[in-house]
Amino acid sequence: MEYFNLKRPDERASFCEAARRGLGSGQGLFHPASIPSVDPASLLLAPRFERYRIVLEPFLAPDFPAGAIDEMVSAAFTFEAPVVKVGDAYALELFRGPTLAFKDFGARFMAQCMARLRGDGPMTILTATSGDTGAAVAHAFLDAPGIRVVVLYPKGRISRAQEQLFCTLGGNVETVAVRGSFDDCQALVKSAFDDMELKSDLGLNSANSINICRLVAQVLYFWDLCAGIPEELRGAGLVVSVPSGNFGDLTAGLIAKAMGAPIGRFVAATNANDTVPRYVKTGRWEPRPTVSTASNAMDVSRPNNWPRAERLLSERGWKLDARSVGEEETVAAMRSLDSMGYTGEPHCAVAYEALRRSLLPGETGAFLCTAHPGKFAESVEAALGRRLPVPAAIAESLGKMNLSIDLEPDAVSFRKYLLGT
Repeated sequence: MEYFNLKRPDERASFCEAARRGLGSGQGLFHPASIPSVDPASLLLAPRFERYRIVLEPFLAPDFPAGAIDEMVSAAFTFEAPVVKVGDAYALELFRGPTLAFKDFGARFMAQCMARLRGDGPMTILTATSGDTGAAVAHAFLDAPGIRVVVLYPKGRISRAQEQLFCTLGGNVETVAVRGSFDDCQALVKSAFDDMELKSDLGLNSANSINICRLVAQVLYFWDLCAGIPEELRGAGLVVSVPSGNFGDLTAGLIAKAMGAPIGRFVAATNANDTVPRYVKTGRWEPRPTVSTASNAMDVSRPNNWPRAERLLSERGWKLDARSVGEEETVAAMRSLDSMGYTGEPHCAVAYEALRRSLLPGETGAFLCTAHPGKFAESVEAALGRRLPVPAAIAESLGKMNLSIDLEPDAVSFRKYLLGT
């Protein structure tokens, strides 16, 4: 498939080229030139890995043959995404991977791609995280030969469990605590990609959802969701609520729907960082300073993937229901889920509350659960008034030394750090 730069449509690239470059010129996002159609009925009956290959093949062809895709799929996706009934709704659990968050899907698949694309030159995976991407990328690329990993995150604005999962690894993984917001971290990443000398000398690539590798992998679990919903509930009446920060997840869902996934409509669920809900309502793009919330992976005021989502919505003539959920409402939603026997953390609570507000009579609701409650134990325990068991992966990391360095959100200082000067 061919991909084009959303900012400079004449700039075209194959999957491999788009994956290697991460961003196009002018910091433009690479976007599929067309969305392939599939037969949803037969696809949803296929075994999971066969379904994954069928979905991925048109996006990766001709760069990767079917056999290579099969190998990458089996190596990357050693965990599943089950659908669980919660009251009258359905929860898609995306936290069954090694770092207990949905980012394991994209990061592990990207690591498989990059291992085959690296060639003989240097490669530096540079990414910003608002919480979960960092751990997923760090673990996916840990000890990968010839690949340096640099992860930036906002100092003091992610949970300790999130931080310890990726800031204790060492080896080829470097972690940088930026004294600012996630948007500051993204700005530093973009400044590095605009620096032609850095890109060339370090072989820069991004593992954020701006990279097409990450995005196509995220399409897969929307098909998992449809496969887990009773057949009679799929289709126009199925409403999927997506907790949205950088809007990669929502974009992947829209791509799945464009391919033929039997989903009626989406709800973009944000926290107090409500740039998109306000934009959908008023037509004015007015980002505000980022606010820290309990659902910190969504603490994003300038979502990088929004141009992709907006293009898909515009091309298809689809309307988006975008809703902002406050902190008190998030706590109330966690308690509501708990009353139904389901323990959810702040991000899934935001998605559930937005879904609850949006559903119309006769519709079926589903929401994405993007992280294990144990990664946000303090918030969940405070809301529910009881202790949570600590997942083994988190318990192990909490006793290790944090290896991060601190850095001001300054492009010159960051450049010097990358070059080791």
